[in-house]
Amino acid sequence: MITAREALTRLKQGNRDFLAIDRSHIEIDAGKRTELIKEQKPFAIILGCSDSRVPAEIIFAQGLGDLFVIRIAGNIVAPSQIGSIEFAAEQFGTRLVVVLGHSSCGAVSATLEQLKNPGEARSANLHSIVSRIVPGIEHLTNDDSVAPEELLGCAVRANIEASVKKLRHGSAILEDLVTNDGLLIVGAEYNLESGVIDFFDDAD
Repeated sequence: MITAREALTRLKQGNRDFLAIDRSHIEIDAGKRTELIKEQKPFAIILGCSDSRVPAEIIFAQGLGDLFVIRIAGNIVAPSQIGSIEFAAEQFGTRLVVVLGHSSCGAVSATLEQLKNPGEARSANLHSIVSRIVPGIEHLTNDDSVAPEELLGCAVRANIEASVKKLRHGSAILEDLVTNDGLLIVGAEYNLESGVIDFFDDAD
């Protein structure tokens, strides 16, 4: 298995390839598909948003068996997501986890709206998503230094960084892998307009 830094380099190159050739599909290698029947060895774990415009395999220009992808609205961290990441990191030896958010995220936008109008009713299921985003972005709504037109962008990044922090410090298994076995957990944001992925290598 490749190291976390090697995997990160491969993802960055993949995004450059995606931009260079305007890739709109994933090429399927029949031979590789047959090889993957017995086992998989994904080189990176992606916790991304469910948004239909942000398919990880395409924007990173990867194919079958390359990425272990978990998608949920707002790229939030809940027990099932943590468990899935723990499984992949331990079972496959994958040493890179990327929390992948994106510009104009609807889940983050809905959370900001909920903070602005807390009296509006939401289903318990939607609330379970919003409630996990609130702690990471709530402080921005009271920050006078954040211009209204910049609020959503700042909130998207803050939400990504909050998810990274939860993964780094919310699982004894992942903490141990980070400390002792080379696991790297980073954040990244996909720009819907440009197609560029900005990595936050230094997220705390």
